[in-house]
Amino acid sequence: MNHEQEPLLGASGRSEQHLTFWSSFKTTATSSYFNILLIFVPLAIIAAVVDASATVVFSLNFLAIIPLAKLLGFATEEIALRTGSTIGALLNATFGNAVELILGIIALKEGLIRVVQASILGSILSNILLVLGFCFLLGGSTRQEQNFNVTAAQTSSSLLALTTLSLLLPAAFSATANTASDAEEGILKLSHGTAIILLLVYILFLFFQLKTHTYLYEDEGDEEETPSTTLAFSIVSLVVIAGFVSLHADYLVGAIEGVVDSWGIDETFVGIILLPIVGNAAEHVSSVTFAIKNKMNLCIGIAVSSSLQIGLLVTPVLVIAGWVIGQPMTLFFENFETVVLFSSVLIVNYLIQDGRSNWLEGVQLLSVYAIVALAFYVHPATPKE
Repeated sequence: MNHEQEPLLGASGRSEQHLTFWSSFKTTATSSYFNILLIFVPLAIIAAVVDASATVVFSLNFLAIIPLAKLLGFATEEIALRTGSTIGALLNATFGNAVELILGIIALKEGLIRVVQASILGSILSNILLVLGFCFLLGGSTRQEQNFNVTAAQTSSSLLALTTLSLLLPAAFSATANTASDAEEGILKLSHGTAIILLLVYILFLFFQLKTHTYLYEDEGDEEETPSTTLAFSIVSLVVIAGFVSLHADYLVGAIEGVVDSWGIDETFVGIILLPIVGNAAEHVSSVTFAIKNKMNLCIGIAVSSSLQIGLLVTPVLVIAGWVIGQPMTLFFENFETVVLFSSVLIVNYLIQDGRSNWLEGVQLLSVYAIVALAFYVHPATPKE
């Protein structure tokens, strides 16, 4: 366990001027047991190039993206150690969500709008239920309870509610429109306008978080941690790893339709449950590590802020990208999915509004996620348009 934690948080006591490219490479290479899975990177590329079966291509690229996402999180965290916990949490969530954004844009270009929508919903659900659930469970397993800033948590809760509202209104619009054509045209215009508003809200939230109310998001003890790689190495790592993630994401998305047909599952289940596991690997490990070290403001900042970025940044960007490339990407999700999101956000709001957490609350969140996964697995497939 120590092998997993120390490199992620920096090697305390190591003077930064003694860091070299080689020492940075060795630290990165041994930063996580997940790196064993890097063997699947060349295997996945070979499988895609030789046109192997969809199941093989999907499985190998699925496994290849997991360690790459973890390395993306490690490089981000190394940069974050030089900037403080607030910007650190923002960087971690941003580059963690880079995987989702890459997956989303590639799938959108292929016309897989339902997969994109499912991936958006799945990313939000996995962050606020799966990631946060493991944080509360493992962080609280050795403590009576853990504390975090109530005001910051409630601000995040209200913004999650705003995200949910942006998906509820198109569903209500569809249910009350006179004709299907009126609903389709109106929802598309509503989605484009809402996307612009959400982007503005996200920019203002960044100003709130990084400028006017920074103290709400800071954790104590940042001075105990020092970088274990050079800044140049971390930046180069981000660029290179993001390139590999984009490549594997392209292969992964290309194999989805074949997997859906051969496995007999709904593409919505793939988007909501399977893809977010890949995309959230980086922030999942980072959040749990900070929860175990009792740095709950940073933990909440990564897990909840990641969901906020999906709702207020990634989703609007994908809607606008669809607008630009001529794909009718909207904020109208299926009624079943919208109800699931609303219920999940409601439960999370109840649990974090007091600024305290314990292991039983983690069990509750994980139970909700298990029920949601089961529901989507047995839910009838949505007819293709």
